[in-house]
Amino acid sequence: MNLLFAWRYFRSKKSTNAINIIAWISMTAIAVGSAALIIVLSVFNGFEDLVKGLYADFYADMRVAPARGKTFHISPEKIQALKNQPGVAAISFIAEEKAVLNGAFQTIISLKGVDDQYTRVTKVNTPQHMPRGKFNLGTVDAPGLVVGGGIENAGGVDVDRQVPVTIYLPNRQAARLTGSDGLNAYNAVPTGTFVIQQDFDNKYAFSNLSFVKYMLGMSEDEFSYIEMKTTGDAEKRQRTIQRTLGKGYLVETRYEQNKSLYAVMQVEKWVIYGILSLILVVAAFNMIGALTMLVLEKQKDIAVLKAMGASDAKLQRIFLTEGILLACLGGGAGILLAALFCWLQLRFKLISLGGNTFIIDYYPVKMLPADFLLVTATILLISVLAAWLPARKASAQFVSLKS
Repeated sequence: MNLLFAWRYFRSKKSTNAINIIAWISMTAIAVGSAALIIVLSVFNGFEDLVKGLYADFYADMRVAPARGKTFHISPEKIQALKNQPGVAAISFIAEEKAVLNGAFQTIISLKGVDDQYTRVTKVNTPQHMPRGKFNLGTVDAPGLVVGGGIENAGGVDVDRQVPVTIYLPNRQAARLTGSDGLNAYNAVPTGTFVIQQDFDNKYAFSNLSFVKYMLGMSEDEFSYIEMKTTGDAEKRQRTIQRTLGKGYLVETRYEQNKSLYAVMQVEKWVIYGILSLILVVAAFNMIGALTMLVLEKQKDIAVLKAMGASDAKLQRIFLTEGILLACLGGGAGILLAALFCWLQLRFKLISLGGNTFIIDYYPVKMLPADFLLVTATILLISVLAAWLPARKASAQFVSLKS
């Protein structure tokens, strides 16, 4: 019954055209606001998925790190226990340290010594990430070097002609020495360039694990990290691996290796949602004006309904329903329009990214049901709050049929 009254009031001809105009303006504003929310959140989801995918190509599913210090020792028995863990598909051992790369120019890098299993736990060596050369790490006596695209430029590394570069690593046996006496130096041949994301391209280079361990003076059972490719539930796998290794080791999922990244992404999404919701708040003021003028227009109807026994609560619900109806019509139109636009962007790549330095050349879009539910709930909440004041005024006023 409330909806019937609300629908008739919406369709009926008003004595003042301004009422209709304000109502349509409020609906249009709600449609624009809801469409903007869905589109921007969907584009943000697309970029978020893209960034997570790039980080997933570099970081392993699971990583074992030292609970204290920079390295840890692990016995052959524990290594075998790790390999026997259900859901552990591949294990790679890592030695990592800051180093100085001396090519045409000198630059600071993070050098990762990795074994031949590393390409099974990450996707650094895939063709899409290797624009030049190959992921060839050489041997302990003839080490190869795979550098990030940023390091290639900063250090003047010639990958195409494979001009040797000098790697300087800390001499752990001579910790008190300074200058060149405190560093071990060795030549390495650049064999390839990887390009994933600036954070990695400007920081990391890969070489042979045995070479890096030899340069750092690490013992046979000493490592910086163990990275693993796992299947199944990540948190469950993390708990079982942690129990297997015991204290002294820190087992991290991919999410925990990048906590700050994921936390910033979530904060950014909520900030975007809050800013764009202000459009709906502005639309709510138009709705308040439209409903207030409608209450003044329908004074005689209110008097008749009260004379027929309608309670104040009943009248309040009628005008609340009118506000919700306006919001649903505007919001529904905006959501449908946004869904159509996102589908067209996915299908035909209508809007492209400027320049040619991006991994993709169009704005990525990913529609999530949770975003549609969030926007719908926001529209309903704002419409109820906006309609409450005019509805309360309609139910509280005294109107006589006598003129």
